[in-house]
Amino acid sequence: MSPQLYEFHLPLSPEELLKSGGVNQYVVQEVLPIRHLPSQLKAFQAAFRVQGPLAMLEHFDTIYSILHHFRSIDPGLKEDTLEFLMKVVSRHSQELPGILDDTTLSVSDRSAHLNALKMNCYALIRFLESFETMTSQISLMDLDLGGKGKKARAKAAHGFVWEEERQPILQLLTQLLQLDIRHLWNHSVIEEEFVSLVTGCCYRLLENPTISHQKNRPTREAITHLLGVALTRYNHMLSATVKIIQMLQHFEHLAPVLVTAVSLWATDYGMKSIVGEIVREIGQKCPQELSRDPSGAKGFAAFLTELAEHVPAILMSNMCVLLDHLDGENYMMRNALLVAMAEMVLQVLNSDQLEETARDTRDQFLDTLQAHGHDVNSFVRSRVLQLFTRIVQQKALPLTRFQAVAALAVGRLSDKSVLVCKNAIQLLASFLANNPFSCKLSDADLAGPLQKETQKLQEMRSQRQTAVASAVVDPEEEWEAMLPELTSTLQQFLKLPREEEIPKEIANTETAEEVKGRICQLLAKASYKQAIILTQEAVSHFQESEPFSHMDPEESEEIRFLNLLGSIFKGTAASTQEKNPQGSAGNMGPEQTICKDKLNRLEPEKSREKDELVKQEMLVQYLKDAYNFSLKITEAIGIISKMMYENTTTVVQEVIEFFVMVSHFGVPQALVGVRRMLPLIWSKEPGVREAVLNAYRQLYLNPKGDSARAKAQTLIQNLSLLLVDVSVGTIQCLEEILCEFVRKDELKPAVTQLLWERATEKVPCSPLERCSSVMLLGMMARGKPEIVGSNLDTLVSIGLDDKFPQDYRLAQQVCHAIANISDRRKPSLGKRHPPFRLSQDHRLFDRLQEVVTKGFVHPDPFWIPFKEVAVTLIYQLAEGPEVICAQILQGCAKQALEKLEEKSPSQEDPKETPMLPTYLLMNLLSLGGDVALQQLVHLEQAVSGELCRRRVLREEQEHKTKGPKEKNTSSETTMEEELGLVGATADDTEAEIIRSICEMELLDGKQVLAAIVPLLLKVCNNPGLYSNPDLSAAASLALGKFCMISATFCDSQLRLLFTMLEKSSLPVVRSNLMIVTGDLAIRFPNLVDPWTPNLYARLRDPAQQVRKTAGLVMTHLILKDMVKVKGQVSEMAVLLIDPEPQIAALAKNFFNELSHKGNAIYNLLPDVISRLSDPEGGVEEEPFHTIMKQLLSYITKDKQTESLVEKLCQRFRTARTERQYRDLAYCVSQLPFTERGLRKMLDNFDCFADKLSDSAIFNAFLLVVGKLRRGAKPEGKAIIDEFEQKLQACHTRGLDAVEELEIGQAGTQRAPSAAKKQSAVSRHQHLASAALDNDFVTPEPRRTAHHHPNTQQRVSKKKPKIVFSSDESSEEELSAEMTEDETPKKTTPIRRASARRHRS
Repeated sequence: MSPQLYEFHLPLSPEELLKSGGVNQYVVQEVLPIRHLPSQLKAFQAAFRVQGPLAMLEHFDTIYSILHHFRSIDPGLKEDTLEFLMKVVSRHSQELPGILDDTTLSVSDRSAHLNALKMNCYALIRFLESFETMTSQISLMDLDLGGKGKKARAKAAHGFVWEEERQPILQLLTQLLQLDIRHLWNHSVIEEEFVSLVTGCCYRLLENPTISHQKNRPTREAITHLLGVALTRYNHMLSATVKIIQMLQHFEHLAPVLVTAVSLWATDYGMKSIVGEIVREIGQKCPQELSRDPSGAKGFAAFLTELAEHVPAILMSNMCVLLDHLDGENYMMRNALLVAMAEMVLQVLNSDQLEETARDTRDQFLDTLQAHGHDVNSFVRSRVLQLFTRIVQQKALPLTRFQAVAALAVGRLSDKSVLVCKNAIQLLASFLANNPFSCKLSDADLAGPLQKETQKLQEMRSQRQTAVASAVVDPEEEWEAMLPELTSTLQQFLKLPREEEIPKEIANTETAEEVKGRICQLLAKASYKQAIILTQEAVSHFQESEPFSHMDPEESEEIRFLNLLGSIFKGTAASTQEKNPQGSAGNMGPEQTICKDKLNRLEPEKSREKDELVKQEMLVQYLKDAYNFSLKITEAIGIISKMMYENTTTVVQEVIEFFVMVSHFGVPQALVGVRRMLPLIWSKEPGVREAVLNAYRQLYLNPKGDSARAKAQTLIQNLSLLLVDVSVGTIQCLEEILCEFVRKDELKPAVTQLLWERATEKVPCSPLERCSSVMLLGMMARGKPEIVGSNLDTLVSIGLDDKFPQDYRLAQQVCHAIANISDRRKPSLGKRHPPFRLSQDHRLFDRLQEVVTKGFVHPDPFWIPFKEVAVTLIYQLAEGPEVICAQILQGCAKQALEKLEEKSPSQEDPKETPMLPTYLLMNLLSLGGDVALQQLVHLEQAVSGELCRRRVLREEQEHKTKGPKEKNTSSETTMEEELGLVGATADDTEAEIIRSICEMELLDGKQVLAAIVPLLLKVCNNPGLYSNPDLSAAASLALGKFCMISATFCDSQLRLLFTMLEKSSLPVVRSNLMIVTGDLAIRFPNLVDPWTPNLYARLRDPAQQVRKTAGLVMTHLILKDMVKVKGQVSEMAVLLIDPEPQIAALAKNFFNELSHKGNAIYNLLPDVISRLSDPEGGVEEEPFHTIMKQLLSYITKDKQTESLVEKLCQRFRTARTERQYRDLAYCVSQLPFTERGLRKMLDNFDCFADKLSDSAIFNAFLLVVGKLRRGAKPEGKAIIDEFEQKLQACHTRGLDAVEELEIGQAGTQRAPSAAKKQSAVSRHQHLASAALDNDFVTPEPRRTAHHHPNTQQRVSKKKPKIVFSSDESSEEELSAEMTEDETPKKTTPIRRASARRHRS
């Protein structure tokens, strides 16, 4: 067919070109074989050199054949063909402008060029697509082969790197489309297929997941420009919109790519309408459909989010069509719209000079953001807080909204989502950093100025009101107001008969001016009649005086009077002004001239006063906003400080950073948070520990000051503030932080220098400051012992010098500081050098001995803590410390005896008992207890460690002296050494030596300590005789310390200890003894084990201090497996509702830790529920709910849930009261249910079916249904419906309705259900019979109509998996009574792994 006679139709698929379609339609004549393709391509190239681009008309079949065999032909041929086609299209695009401008072009030539254009473009684009498809397939194969050598493999497959070739092709097509090629078509209308052909290849390239990579940026830009030309010149808007929507739904990687493209089209190409079209299409999507299509919603959300960042102003005009998605179920779409609104507020509506419409729009957006701060989805709430953080940071939040948004952030601090809490803290920190109020936000500091300025404003307002009230009203206006009434009065007066005698009103001495003033006053008071009478008399009296002399006789009497009164009231005669203006001005009185001048001067003054009032109002409003904002921050601090010990590391880090920020702004409550974060230095999370160190670096290591000394002074002052009224635990935490700083040389030498100067009083300071300086030096010595070690004598002189009265607090801190120069821990086996010790005759010990002995006879309350630290220091540093302490003890006892002899009875009255001062007896017992405990510690640590060290050295020496033959022959010894038996045996021997010393020698009659025991026992056994509280506390503590030494002595005094623990009337004694018994439980577990119930009993002590101590002690004992954990742990659970927040937090922390110990809480729950719901010894219903909600939150495993469901359902049968039914139902409702858990409940439905008539129980089970429906799969909804139907039926009609319901169901479902019911009942019977715990009185099972007759025969069947540790109650728990004859005799050895071993 001649090229001029046919027409090339663009095919939808390549195969269409092989079929004959219509008249004159081009058809491929022959698909050439592969072997002929190179020669045909050369022929095409030769023809091209002669004919140009029109050569394609005769050689299209060659190109078609290459495309047909694309996968099989040589890469070189493909590369040559592509390169040649690009040359053809390039040549054609160069020739077309001249052709298009040729007006003489024939129809056949135009048709030939059109066909050539379509063929060239079709061929080039088909090659482009073929290469792209092959590259994508190779990329997928490379995923399996690995990442290396991808580029080389691609080059081997194609002969070139395809990614580098795409851009020139796309640029060539763009260049072609920019020509005015529409004139090649009839009527200058380009066919849609041609535009679709060119743009289609762009969309196919975009579908490649790697298109978003940085290396493909040139390709993306080329695609964008090509599509931009199609949009502007070829009416591609509708098709592009539809295609973009489809691609967003199916390709996640395309959102940022398309946003870049659309932004470019809207700005550089002027196609803003495409944004509106795309947004309208997204807005018309049904929100319900998007909730079912998460991938599509994700694509749309990402697109809108990024589009708002690029072109917020264009998007803002189309926001109205998207608002329906704010109420949709898909949270990603809600997030996207909220982000878009925030971007518009930040980029478009962030100005003080906004028009009213723009301001309204901004307020609507901010209202929407605030509303979604309470969204049902935590991700949306979190995103809202993030957006407000950005808005605040960029200072785009109006001041009027600060309070509302701050209140939102404070409210979100209590959110159940960790992410929301974290972002709420960040928002509050941003509020602080960017607040417009003040650099110091102390509400106490702001309250004073606010009150002062408010009072000033009120005074200014009252002055202004007074001034306004007294201001001269315009006389003209006032005259016009009174004229009607005055005229009426005047007319009535003139009608009166003249015979009436008018009393004389004017005195002879009055002047005309005075009378005129009186007339004005009468008119002002509305006393018109008196004013008229006085005027009439004045006219006759002052005929020659102004203004009474200007009465016109031609006017009527009424008008004359009115004119006169008007001129008097208004200050000038109007009639006179009209007739003689110069004269009137000249006749103006001096007073009137002065008044006018005053009024002229008052005008600017009034204006200035008004401005000042406005300024004052603004100042008061500013202070009020600042004060309210500081109150919000203070409220937030209280909530955030409680989040300091959350389980989530990121939240804790945010809390720490927040308190650093708050401290910088001078909020007084910040110090509480700064102190509370101190214990986090011991956190196991490195991130938390580092956050604490960084916080203290920022707060304390970078103080303000002009010099190094000034900075050191500020740093010391700030650290000293932390030491005011702090606990021992807080001091240890601060010591660890300072130790870390010293190790890293972060504390400057100037700090140490100034501390020494303050300690030695070279710098004037108070006694407390001196004490804190010594304390800080001691803390630093932990990290660098030479700080104190090199100045030991100086430190002894500071705190232990010979003076009276002695400062025992300073002496105590000196002892603490000196103690840090040696390692207090037990020496490790790896250390070969002997421990650091000082000789007995060192000056330190002489001074300690003297200060302790001299202070013994003086009633100073600080002596007791000092002597405890002194005794500890002696045992820590001295060689032979027992000798020094024995001397101290003997010296003090001698002084006590001397005092006793001084007060001994005279010979006249021998019956009088000698009396010793209470404080001396207390000091003696306390000193004896400290020496006893430190002697034990010395033996267990120092002596034991030294024996071990010497043994190791001896063994090493022996090993060196042995010959090689001896080494080879002792095979048995070698085997023992390898197994570690030699060291273990030696350790046991050394431990036995220490134990025997403690048991046999320390409390032997020959020892100093033994002499104090009888006196100690006498004081403890006679609380009525020795009733002093301090003495009782010291004696009880000393007795506990003595008990720590020997198991024999402890066993003999345990009953006394526990009697005092229970019956002492002093909380401090009970608290001390709780600590003592806790220590004894660790040292002698077998002795204390029978008394465990007495330990638990202290958890319900009436004294808050005792409950807190008991909670701490029991936490340690239980978590270390030192006491048996049974149902009595319910006493710990009761602490969760303690009125004291610290105790409740302690209990919560205990259960958090216990939950990490396997199935501990799961095993305890049945007994805890039984005890807490017991009508005789349990708790009220609301507190029960609080406790169980916390405990059941630890049940997370499905198997645990299923087993508990079964147990709790079975317990409905054994419960005795309605309250217990409700409690069990509540517990069931709090469990995390799954479908299997629901099946368990259905199996045991009969256990609680008869209780469902109670609304509370019914509602609890409905709550279970609601939980199950939330995450239910379609296949599980049937069983949920069945369960709900049963519940409704039982609630409304009773058990008979359930039987009817079951009969109505299919028989195939009924049989297995009955079998399961039987097994459930039998399991319940086993549990009831196995329980020895009298938490519930188990009645005989009632035989109801729906019970199976063979239930009793199944009682003996054993189901070990539902037996809990709580069911293994032992009789030992009840054996520890306080009566003499029931003192515990039987002891059960503790199994340390009792909480973890399998119960059967």
